[in-house]
Amino acid sequence: MVHPVQSKPAQLTLSLSEYETISLPAGQLPAQVGEQLWRSLDQNGKKLLVSFPSPKTDNQWQLTAQGWVGQVQVPHQLTLSITPKVPIARLFQLWEMAYDLRLADLAEGLTAVASVPEFFSLLAHILAQRVIRRGRQGLQQAYLRQTAVLPYVRGKLLPRQPAATSPSVQLACRYDAHTTDIPDNQIVTYTLHQIARSGQCSPAAQTAVRQAYHLLQPVVTLRPFQPSDCQNRSYSRLNQDYATLHALCRFFLEQTGPLLADGQHQLMPFLLNMAQLYERCVANWLQAWLPLPYRIKAQESTILGPNDELRFQIDLTLYGENGRPLAVLDTKYKTPDKPSPADVSQVITYAKAKGCHHALLIYPQPLPQPLHVTVGDVQLHTLAFALDEPLDVAGQTFIQQLGARLHL
Repeated sequence: MVHPVQSKPAQLTLSLSEYETISLPAGQLPAQVGEQLWRSLDQNGKKLLVSFPSPKTDNQWQLTAQGWVGQVQVPHQLTLSITPKVPIARLFQLWEMAYDLRLADLAEGLTAVASVPEFFSLLAHILAQRVIRRGRQGLQQAYLRQTAVLPYVRGKLLPRQPAATSPSVQLACRYDAHTTDIPDNQIVTYTLHQIARSGQCSPAAQTAVRQAYHLLQPVVTLRPFQPSDCQNRSYSRLNQDYATLHALCRFFLEQTGPLLADGQHQLMPFLLNMAQLYERCVANWLQAWLPLPYRIKAQESTILGPNDELRFQIDLTLYGENGRPLAVLDTKYKTPDKPSPADVSQVITYAKAKGCHHALLIYPQPLPQPLHVTVGDVQLHTLAFALDEPLDVAGQTFIQQLGARLHL
């Protein structure tokens, strides 16, 4: 008896843009896939709001993109793409400024990039190529202190150990070994491993990533790292190129990584946090271009109360002469008609906590109803670091507006 071959359901491909909502009939999205999206992206960071079919939704799935763009894959079942409102070229400028990178060799390849997944593949290919080039030149090495029991003396002989039952001579020694198995290389190895597992690369980029990983694998231990491990590392003229490698690694470790979900498949996302990207871009621009004696400090923690009851994490604080705080700046990656009461209360609280007389809310485009008011002894202003024009132009315009409002 011949049994009919049951074909697998076709891969469902969905696309939406930032803050857009799409609706799907209940039967179009498998229930287990919808639940995976909800558990991994809604409950875990509100990257995507997922509403289950119900009378409230007219028995449809509703997916609402938040301030994250990129691609999510449930293998063999779903590909979900979330596109940014800004052009890819502008997204690259934001990324370049946010991660403090100047990659001239990206300029030509960027002209052929039309989507965030292609942007991911391009950066992965660049990272892999740079690792391969460094591997051919020789990986960074360092002396690490090790202790081992050897049949001969190496380095410093440690105090005599208890006699062993074996008649062979065994000597405990401490010595320095020249090795490539150091954190500088381990960070790169782990990042390449994560990229290779993500399933987000084009075939050419995937081949390069695997080639780079297999170059490092025999001589470097694979162990996990956090994005913060890529920052504040020491470089010299011998390993200055590792600064770029680690900046790229930080980007991938922050934005990628398989999220395990129930069932037989993994949910593999590559999602850019646009609010974080925008905040870092504004911070790094001001740090680079603010005239002296002014300086900007990002993500400053302020604690109040006799028992440290209140803790604030302020986006940006502007300091003037003698280290005096002049203003707090809070970036908002959204475009409302006017500031929300919650945002106003938040930034004024920050200003009072720092003893400032100016509080600014910064948006990616001018608001239809801007706000310039005085609340107690705090002057509140809304300004735009616009994303609808080149970053150089937007930054200079913003600094001019900032100077006019604060009388700098």
